[in-house]
Amino acid sequence: MSKTKTAEFADINETIEMPSFDVSKASDQFRAFAEKGVEQSKEAYSKLKTGAEEAQKTIETTYETARSVTSELSLKAIAALRTNAEAGFAHLEALAGAKSLSEVVELQSSYLRKRVELTVEQAKDFQAVASKAAEDVAKPVKTAFEKALKDLKAA
Repeated sequence: MSKTKTAEFADINETIEMPSFDVSKASDQFRAFAEKGVEQSKEAYSKLKTGAEEAQKTIETTYETARSVTSELSLKAIAALRTNAEAGFAHLEALAGAKSLSEVVELQSSYLRKRVELTVEQAKDFQAVASKAAEDVAKPVKTAFEKALKDLKAA
């Protein structure tokens, strides 16, 4: 009986044809797949590197602009403080030299009017410098963002 089963299996093995596996075709396909993956990785890395370099340049430009604008605002503040201090001392000297109460009242009202005018002028100067600063600081970031959106649309 075991001989007949063995004979049956031999007959079945002869009638069933097993598919052949060609290793050379598989390795070619694997190699092509690997090469494509490497190429895509290189391309992605290149895009990432370019984006990082552009972001670094944008940050450096923004930092330098912010630094120079801060310096300009500081100089404006120092000039305003100096002007205010000088005006205050000049007013005190004038008050000390006043000969009557009416002259003191006149000096005081004149001083207050000039102080309000000067404060308004200084506020306008600070606002102009701050507005320009905001535009200058935001410009590189805005430009980089617009470029990134353009590149995304193109891709």
